[in-house]
Amino acid sequence: MIGGILLYSDALTEDADNIYPSTDRLPVAYASNDVNATANVARGSLNLTESKALDNGYRFVWEFTPSQGNGTIAAVALTSAKGGKNAYGSGEASNTAFLQLMETRLESQSEDELAELYSVVEVDFEHGLMYSLTYQDQSVILKKKRLPVFTIGLNERLDDTTATLLEEEVIYCNTFHFLGSYTPYGDFLDGHDGYWYGFSNQANSSGNAMVYWIKIKKSDYSMMEGVWTLSNVQMKTVGSFKVDTYVQRSIRGVIRNGYLYIEAYNDEGIYKINLNNVADVTLIPLGFTSMNRPLGSSTGTCTNYLAMVNDLIIAYDYMVKPDDTVAQTAGNYKFNYIATPLFQYKEFVFFWGGNYGSDYRLAYLVTPYLASINNLSTAVVKNTDKTMKITYELTEEGEVSE
Repeated sequence: MIGGILLYSDALTEDADNIYPSTDRLPVAYASNDVNATANVARGSLNLTESKALDNGYRFVWEFTPSQGNGTIAAVALTSAKGGKNAYGSGEASNTAFLQLMETRLESQSEDELAELYSVVEVDFEHGLMYSLTYQDQSVILKKKRLPVFTIGLNERLDDTTATLLEEEVIYCNTFHFLGSYTPYGDFLDGHDGYWYGFSNQANSSGNAMVYWIKIKKSDYSMMEGVWTLSNVQMKTVGSFKVDTYVQRSIRGVIRNGYLYIEAYNDEGIYKINLNNVADVTLIPLGFTSMNRPLGSSTGTCTNYLAMVNDLIIAYDYMVKPDDTVAQTAGNYKFNYIATPLFQYKEFVFFWGGNYGSDYRLAYLVTPYLASINNLSTAVVKNTDKTMKITYELTEEGEVSE
């Protein structure tokens, strides 16, 4: 749980609730509870001889060679051993950031009930609520359901069989609709701004992209709709959803700070589209050609290609930081069966997914969390003409008063 260390180039906010700092500045260096035998130069090694248990705690000793951990270091934080291996992702691996904690098999739900789970766009953990959005018969169907999280009734279960329907709203559309016939192309996303958004488009490798959109206000379910024509934009479809023997959902977009991020058709970039100004469209080059694989190990009935943790956009083999710089990572599957967005509560992420009739709700721990926060009085600069040794003693001093 505290076997790793993260090093930051800026000071961290010293707050017990600061479990994940903004990812606009990822850790400049890190280390785990073992010796770094990889080519990852951001990672150091634990000194297995000097690190040891103390009478009232533990002494960690980490070492960095001249080529490792270079940069400005202004803050130090203990983290999990798994989080100290590659932080959120590196050229060596990008799957060590997440640790599976739970896998609940969904066995007694009807097809309609599974469709409601797979179409979830938002989970309110504090109030035990979930919201799902689907498109059917020229309408958006909104369902608000109770989802037991921190409280559970005598007749409720935690396997989603008692996700009680609290409210249903039918929002009729004049313009917005899902394109496609056999596969309905479209998806709904949480804007994190008081609105849910729906998009429908077909992938295009040339010309302009046409995107049908809807914007639904969470407080009163009022909506706006329209069509974008994105000049000289070649993008993949935002997503798809259908029920045909199995519930199937595919996601290729996320919303961050008022912008829709969606993959370019040629896998060499990602588009950033202003939700309130269609003229504001930017193509962010990746600097390489992505392998364009989903985040989950299943490539059957469920696929998710882009997800967001905190304010970091994560794909199979790259990350997009809040300042829109791209960090290439080793291509790794990070989850099982993922069909929905990641729903985050502090250091945990939850989602639903499945493959050809095997359906689950899963929970993962985001491992590069801050287990402690120590800002240095003066930042230090580590470069290639120096080695670095960090000794961190964690001790228990007396009893905690009530």
